[in-house]
Amino acid sequence: MKKALLLLVLGASLASCTATEQGAGIGAASGAIIGGVATGNVRGAAVGGAIGGVAGALIGNVSEQPGQCYYRDRYGRRYVDDCPRRY
Repeated sequence: MKKALLLLVLGASLASCTATEQGAGIGAASGAIIGGVATGNVRGAAVGGAIGGVAGALIGNVSEQPGQCYYRDRYGRRYVDDCPRRY
């Protein structure tokens, strides 16, 4: 039963329309799995799913913007800016 539910969730996450939705679905599914395994309870899975969904949506949103890349400054903060030419 657990395997069927897992396959259903993964299939639904891949059937999303935009890159943002796909990123959110994949991030939520993998975050829920990791959170559930790490903590061993439903609360950990819910928190992992929420964090993974937000992170996946942010990454998917950037991939929808052509010519935009992720960078890190010298302090480790991530930001989005134009990609270098011929990238």
